[in-house]
Amino acid sequence: MDLEYYYNNVPGEGLCRNNLIYTSLISPDKKVFCQHYIVDSPYHQGKNQVVDKSLMDSKWNREICYLNLMKTYHPDLVPKVLDINILERKILLEIDGVDLWQQSLDRNCTFDEILPDWQEQMLTIIQAHRDLGWYKYSMHPSSYFIVNGKLKSINYFFTYSEDEGPITLKDHESHISLNRQRQMREYIEKIGVSWDQPEPLDVLQKLCFDSFRTNYPADFIEKAKKIYD
Repeated sequence: MDLEYYYNNVPGEGLCRNNLIYTSLISPDKKVFCQHYIVDSPYHQGKNQVVDKSLMDSKWNREICYLNLMKTYHPDLVPKVLDINILERKILLEIDGVDLWQQSLDRNCTFDEILPDWQEQMLTIIQAHRDLGWYKYSMHPSSYFIVNGKLKSINYFFTYSEDEGPITLKDHESHISLNRQRQMREYIEKIGVSWDQPEPLDVLQKLCFDSFRTNYPADFIEKAKKIYD
């Protein structure tokens, strides 16, 4: 299949890698998205943050595990999986255009103008994760695609189940963008969360939501946090 690098075109920054862990690929017709779990320095523009093989293995295994579980329990909330190539470490997903964030950038508009009920749909996805006993920290709007008017969640490499943890933020610095790290550090000082010491998964989930206040409306963040009360 013909695939090409997929970037987010950010005003003032230009083409930026779509993901910090894997290499993002897309078909020319924007119908297939590929998560390629390899270290690809050209794609990451020499800024690879995850180069340790064991860490990449761990992220790949989490992606497959939780994506397959979502396919089983909530197939309507994730894109249709076209193929999982274990040998090449590629996951092919059926999409219908660029991700939610890129759509808003391309059209210079709000999420509401793209998908009026996006909040309700995203909260449904978050509630599904909570009901399964999961904590998913990949919340960026580039982690969602729209297919036939339905929001689809991707990026399960940063997901933990309730029987895991606690974990430290420090151990996950490599797959949290520097900008996101700065935002999280602002909040940990306010709520007394440690960067270096293990913290409960639910505490870090709420911290995660807080760190996305620049991406989502305040009322949405509060509703998301209440799901984990």
